[in-house]
Amino acid sequence: MYSTFKRTTAALALGVAMAAPAAAELTGELRIFLDTSNPAPRATMEAMIERFAEQHPGLEIETTVIDREAYKTQIRNFLTADTPDIANWYAANRMKPYVEAGLFEDVSDLWAEPEIAENLASTKGAMTLDGKQWGVPYTYYQWGVYYRKDIFDELGLTEPTTWEEELSNCQKIVDSGRKCYTIGTRNYWTAGGWFDYLNMRTNGFDFHNQLANGEVSWEDDRVKQTFANWKQLLDMGAFPDDHTARSWQESLPLIVQGDAAAILLGNFAVAPLREAGLTDDKLDFYQFVAINPDVELAEDAPTDTFHIPANASNKEAAREFLRHVVSAEEQTEINNGANLGQLPVNAQSSVDNDKFLQQGFEMLSTNSPGGIAQFWDRDAPAEMAKVSMEGFQEFMVKPDELDRILAKIERARGRIYDN
Repeated sequence: MYSTFKRTTAALALGVAMAAPAAAELTGELRIFLDTSNPAPRATMEAMIERFAEQHPGLEIETTVIDREAYKTQIRNFLTADTPDIANWYAANRMKPYVEAGLFEDVSDLWAEPEIAENLASTKGAMTLDGKQWGVPYTYYQWGVYYRKDIFDELGLTEPTTWEEELSNCQKIVDSGRKCYTIGTRNYWTAGGWFDYLNMRTNGFDFHNQLANGEVSWEDDRVKQTFANWKQLLDMGAFPDDHTARSWQESLPLIVQGDAAAILLGNFAVAPLREAGLTDDKLDFYQFVAINPDVELAEDAPTDTFHIPANASNKEAAREFLRHVVSAEEQTEINNGANLGQLPVNAQSSVDNDKFLQQGFEMLSTNSPGGIAQFWDRDAPAEMAKVSMEGFQEFMVKPDELDRILAKIERARGRIYDN
């Protein structure tokens, strides 16, 4: 299902021409395709487009909103025929097929502009393929360790910053009769989050991307070191024994009830934890600790994006729209409050008075020099993500069978990337 509406801005010309004479030079039609079909994001995008329209009275803007799942199946077709001037999508590997097919416009010129280059620096890697940038981000959210501060206080623990401190804390938590972390791996992807962080902290962002791109063997010693670090936690009983039977939602009662001290997850975990009764004086957050001091800290922050299709008709207006989307003012407006409720990508934006959003914004804007990953099932091809995440879950159950598990994943790599 989809809906289309036009915003003809000529009637606004008298009201805004004096305020933005340069902007009024943009003319013609600007066609925007969106997958933001849910009510809150749809309203947010429509309001943002309305503000852009008021700045550019010479433009006629037509917006088409398509159901999110339908959008995924239609995007290749509409990028080829009946092409809009703007389309939203996702960063990293999710945009790669359309870049390789020549369907997305190279917008490296925008990333050379200081306003974007400096204020969006932490997201540049996620928008880069073959040394060029192919779109701009408009929202993302942090991952990290959400923990029971009251349990840490009870046990005399402080937020760790090194792997040694993390292991020491975990041992004390286990000794108290609790699990260090709750997790539900029934749907595999939560184990993918643990792999992301352990691998990026062990081998760095670039190696992690090479692995996702099929350029590194899964039997490489560096990959094995990632799992060796993971095994240290498994050997001390850090995770619930029944994690394969739980979804991520079903794992939350363990931290709510105090049977586990922490969870590694995205910021979307905060709302259900609060709803379950954890107040902000009991719940806190820290950045996943450093493991290898020789690699810079990189983070998972799944990123939604805007692109200019290569066959777009009004690329000048489309580029101005991308500048508008990533401006500090718009980023503050669309990501806060009752809008997207996520993090602005512009380091000069401000965030809501929510301690987790503020901590995530500071982390991603100032303390993630290694880069921004998109989560394993976005960074790796879909079939590779499925096979490897099944392997991650199996490793958590049978860590002594690592060699067999890695050999299986490696065979899949040879089959998947050669096709």
